[in-house]
Amino acid sequence: MPTGPEARDLLAELRDRERGLRDEGRGQDVARQHAAGKRTARERLAELFDPGSFVELGLHVRHRARDFGMERRDVPADAVVTGFGTVDGRTVYAYAQDFMALGGSLGEMHARKIVRVQDLALEAGCPLVAINDSGGARIHEGIDALDGYAHIFRRNVLASGVVPQLAVILGPCAGGAVYSPALTDFVFMVSGVSQMYITGPDVVRAVLGESLTHEELGGAAVHSARSGVCHFLDTDEARCLERVRTLLGYLPANNLEDPPQLDPAPGCGPVEALRAVVPAEANRQYDMRQVIDGILDPDSFLEVHAGWAQNALVGLGRLGGRPMGVVANQPRMLAGCLDIASSEKIARFVRTCDAFNLPLVTLVDTPGYLPGTDQEHGGIIRHGAKVLYAYAEATVPKVSVVVRKAYGGAYIAMCSRGLGADFAAAWPGAEIAVMGPEPACNIIFRREIAADSDPEGARARLVAEYRETFAHPYVAAARGYVDAVLDPADTRSWLRRTLDAAVHKRQDPPARKHGNLPL
Repeated sequence: MPTGPEARDLLAELRDRERGLRDEGRGQDVARQHAAGKRTARERLAELFDPGSFVELGLHVRHRARDFGMERRDVPADAVVTGFGTVDGRTVYAYAQDFMALGGSLGEMHARKIVRVQDLALEAGCPLVAINDSGGARIHEGIDALDGYAHIFRRNVLASGVVPQLAVILGPCAGGAVYSPALTDFVFMVSGVSQMYITGPDVVRAVLGESLTHEELGGAAVHSARSGVCHFLDTDEARCLERVRTLLGYLPANNLEDPPQLDPAPGCGPVEALRAVVPAEANRQYDMRQVIDGILDPDSFLEVHAGWAQNALVGLGRLGGRPMGVVANQPRMLAGCLDIASSEKIARFVRTCDAFNLPLVTLVDTPGYLPGTDQEHGGIIRHGAKVLYAYAEATVPKVSVVVRKAYGGAYIAMCSRGLGADFAAAWPGAEIAVMGPEPACNIIFRREIAADSDPEGARARLVAEYRETFAHPYVAAARGYVDAVLDPADTRSWLRRTLDAAVHKRQDPPARKHGNLPL
């Protein structure tokens, strides 16, 4: 590099060029973004990463389009900021689409920047965070834009199960653009800010005659509660990005590493509050979150898909400082029955945990599968099989506890010993059977009950006998289907010990290209 005045001129040119590309040289654009209640791409990345750690790549990249007047259009950094930095000291790659630049639209060079950071993350074995805020494909660039999406999707698939991929929707995400987030591990959205849809309200109105707002069609509330696309819903961008940081703290950098472990939480004695959680009445509701909170380290449970398929609970937590996945039935919703949506929710979460070496704890309280023509015709057989497949395929340590009831096929699906649980236990009041004692007796002893002079008394006696003979947890324990009948207060300690014992387990499944998950 030259010295003296010529060097000063070169450096001044560099500073001027960078100022025009960064936020400080785009005052009006920044003001409009803020007026819409949104941060800029660089502000979002500054919020995500440790202070001063972000290194931007490709600041000077420019589009090469020459049609439709594009040769006269200046698109700073081609509408996407890419680079890497640290989150809690661990390297993470990221990109953030810049809505201030041509609506964050994706063209050839925009896509190349994203693909480059995807490749770097995969090669380095580091997580990738994608912040989406884009009007979609850049129409001016036609098929070049579509081809760009194809390369991004392919990288999403190649990285799946290798490095964690997190998609953050902080604006519109429409058309083909929605498929990259759908191919990632977790999707974050913000109320009133995020929208995702294949076809927008105008197309829906023209084709179907339905008038919907952007929020009604593909807002955060829709995808967090109805479609299941969104894993985490927040009320503002700051909280959303903080939750991204929190989630990364539970995940390993890649599939060859263990999740980051904290110092063990002090004490592992009896948790007496667990004895009072489950009601004595078999059909009374209670909140399974109380059991989860009594088992995990304090304030460590990060629920996933909290608004969708609420008859199942899934999330990440820590036990003795070790991250793990928790799957549970939720008796407060549909009595904890398994249905189409909850089956999808559980299967997807189990496979995610298995991909990233997170042990699984399963808490069981389910009367079975939800009956009805909607479920049967909607494919509960196919969707329910996904849970069986996911648990049977998973090679991470798996421990299950029957908290109250486990009937029929749902008992099998919720990580029974036969399906592959390394350790299984039950609480003293648990019932494990083909079906509940009352309907079982109504079938088996139908004639005896009808012929008795006191049918109701006969039914009560036979139900009690059936429960004691077939459904009692000691029956399952006697046959080796559960390893222990636990005092609920000892569950945390037992889980911690069994997971410690299984942490180094090794399995060699049969050689194959891949299995055929019942999609």
